[in-house]
Amino acid sequence: MSGCPATARASSAPIVSPTESPSIPPSGTSSPHSPKEFTMTDTANGLLRLPAQIAFGLNSLDGLAGTVSALGRRAFVVVDPFIRGTALFGEAMESLSAAGVEVAICSEVVAELPVPAVEAAGEMARAFAPDVVVGYGGGSAIDLAKLVALLARQPSPLSLYYGENKVGADVAPLVAVPTTAGTGSEATPVAVVSDSERELKVGVSSPYLVPRAAIVDPRLSLGAPGTVTAYAGIDALVHAIESFTAAPWSAAWGDTLPVFVGRNRLSSLLALEAASTILGSLRTAVSSPLDLPAREAMSYGSLLAGMAFGGAGTHLSHALQYPIGALSKTPHGLGTGLLLPYVMEAAFAETMPELAAIAVACGHRGGSDEALAMQAIDDVRSLSKDIGIPNTLAEIGITAGQLPRIAELSLTVKRLANNSTLEPTHDLFMTILEAALTGDRSRLSR
Repeated sequence: MSGCPATARASSAPIVSPTESPSIPPSGTSSPHSPKEFTMTDTANGLLRLPAQIAFGLNSLDGLAGTVSALGRRAFVVVDPFIRGTALFGEAMESLSAAGVEVAICSEVVAELPVPAVEAAGEMARAFAPDVVVGYGGGSAIDLAKLVALLARQPSPLSLYYGENKVGADVAPLVAVPTTAGTGSEATPVAVVSDSERELKVGVSSPYLVPRAAIVDPRLSLGAPGTVTAYAGIDALVHAIESFTAAPWSAAWGDTLPVFVGRNRLSSLLALEAASTILGSLRTAVSSPLDLPAREAMSYGSLLAGMAFGGAGTHLSHALQYPIGALSKTPHGLGTGLLLPYVMEAAFAETMPELAAIAVACGHRGGSDEALAMQAIDDVRSLSKDIGIPNTLAEIGITAGQLPRIAELSLTVKRLANNSTLEPTHDLFMTILEAALTGDRSRLSR
């Protein structure tokens, strides 16, 4: 079985120390992990958009009351309905009450976040007039909490804020408490919704949507079903690898920066650590749902991946998944995870140093840069197979006749399509899609 050793990141805390983190050598310097030279193409610039406070670790949920009460005395809590009755959530709400915080709970979290449900939750929050919003649950719950924090202070309809940098500064402070290891939404400036008037999901992207605080307690992910763990975890890996292989920063400081600025030297440090951590722990988290060290490692890796892509962004796996998910009605992580190895192979020549660095971070040694880069792709394929990610688009019901429209729609997701090292064209997207339809890797250039 290939891939990072399962014990590499699944040890007891601390998971990693600053001196143990895989480093990214500057352009033209040697990696401390291998005699090979990796010519990294990161720019000298760096950008991170992060919560003011991130608390990570076992029992960090105990700090929720202090974090929330420092932001206000009226908290609107968005929580997944199946979590609302759990003991840990009940204890967390009791701690808020004991701290003198008045709480209103909204558990109307609907899968894929249809716009009417989002606006209804926003109206509830506006009527309550919260000082602070808490998002407690998976990625949908935290994305909903972000939009509730927006709509509690700014006018409807939500469509006013579609796209990038259209959100004003007056957003209620948000405390994010993830219960899955996948979206990294606790550290990102993006929320995604389903609009019935559009063929694709649509994003609201703004630095003002970054939560004020994140509390990542690995205990909250214990016991999540294997499929949930697999789809969320592989999506976190996509976040890590796509932010590490995105087009390098090209924006000028004097410009209004896009929400996703591309790969940069700060995001890459986080992305490489996230990729090696997830590759080394996701199998165990899926096969042994109560394995606490694996859950701790996955929570850590997912958080780092979110921190990385919140500034650098993702690219083609996500752009292609939007229409594929809409057509196949399959989970987001299943789609991005299925597509990732095909996208990695399509961009092989342009991202060989980065892919080789991932292999080295996972402990592979020797061989050419090309061999190490291919090993990284093989590691991803092996992991995906082991955790039950389909290998082809045909397996999830996509047909050859649908591919041209998928390619056309994917090109419209410009913040993702334009963030790749490859020029986004209909022909390129068709090549990736045709390879992914049948699993024929020979169509992809190396």
